[in-house]
Amino acid sequence: MKKNLLFIMNNLNCGGAEKSLVTLLQSIDYSKYNVDLYLFKHEGLFMGKIPEQVNILEQPNEFRYFNMSLKNALVECLIKKKFSIALGRICTGIIYKVEKNAFRSDQRVWKYVSKALGEIEREYDSAIAYLEMAPIYFIVEKVKAKNKIGWIHTNYTNSGMDKTIDKPFFEKLNYIVTVSSECAKSLQLNFSPIKDKIQIINNIVSPKVINSLAKTKKEIIKSQDHLTVMTVARLCEVKGIDLAIEACEILVAKGIKIIWYVIGEGEYAYYNNLIQLKGLEKHIILMGVKENPYSYMEQADIYVQPSRFEGKSIAIEEAKILQKPIIVTNFKTAKEQIVHNENGLIVKMNPSSISEGVIELLSNRDLRNKFRRALALEDLGNESEINKFYQLL
Repeated sequence: MKKNLLFIMNNLNCGGAEKSLVTLLQSIDYSKYNVDLYLFKHEGLFMGKIPEQVNILEQPNEFRYFNMSLKNALVECLIKKKFSIALGRICTGIIYKVEKNAFRSDQRVWKYVSKALGEIEREYDSAIAYLEMAPIYFIVEKVKAKNKIGWIHTNYTNSGMDKTIDKPFFEKLNYIVTVSSECAKSLQLNFSPIKDKIQIINNIVSPKVINSLAKTKKEIIKSQDHLTVMTVARLCEVKGIDLAIEACEILVAKGIKIIWYVIGEGEYAYYNNLIQLKGLEKHIILMGVKENPYSYMEQADIYVQPSRFEGKSIAIEEAKILQKPIIVTNFKTAKEQIVHNENGLIVKMNPSSISEGVIELLSNRDLRNKFRRALALEDLGNESEINKFYQLL
């Protein structure tokens, strides 16, 4: 008899966790599992990538009030006499305004947002919250399941999350899954009484799929006249987009002909304004979301991940599969993906060091080729990680 699974996620916008979820859903053996997917919002680049075997549940209607402007949400709630939702919307607006840490903001607003999310009536064999915070809180409070699994895609300590909020929720999970040993150590340090629940399952990546997509018809961005640098990341401080912009400024000042492409969504207006203020419009191109980023990544001379912290970067794994010379900053999990001077460079987390790394790779063809040869020998496919997931079920 098939087991019934429920996955919970905020949405399927362009992000590492969202991409990871879709890849996992594409890897499941549907002869053994019935799968429901519950999204708080039916939106995102990856909506079209959901396997046809997955049953997408109806989205919660009242959740939309927390994505409206405060004025529009209050007007509609008052007309429809949804007074508790209106009050919750006011409270969340205040929290997002005064709480500087984005993770803690999302933690603190849950008690108000949850009022817009009803319980799911069906009972499941396993419920999987595929992201920290709201999805985990949801399966604990709103879902009936024999087995409850929460996924953490980031380094808990570095995120600044409030463990006093998460502790009662984590205690009610059967398993807490994270994506790297460094992330697991962070969770064990913060939640030592329940450390036996913590499991590591790497994000699934498929070299065959990535290499195939990289060869599909594409817009040409590579030129013989300039160095092509690529970053795939959300446009935000955590991903170090400001560091990339400042590193590019240094490189341009040194006379290096460079175009640095950034694929991803996020705080576009802020970073575009910063680029314009520095006069780098011809040197840094914010490309937005691309359904197939691999056709662009494949053209890069150098791939750079300037993040301040990562759980385990899927983009780095993809760049490795494409055998790109890679530079990463020295965030805590960097050494789990890159061996310095063996298959890439790990540099200090500042614009000067990033620019120096780019210059080193640009001027040293032998080093670039050394990295490519090392990556060609690595076994980068990990489709077998799905078996670890099956064991938890």
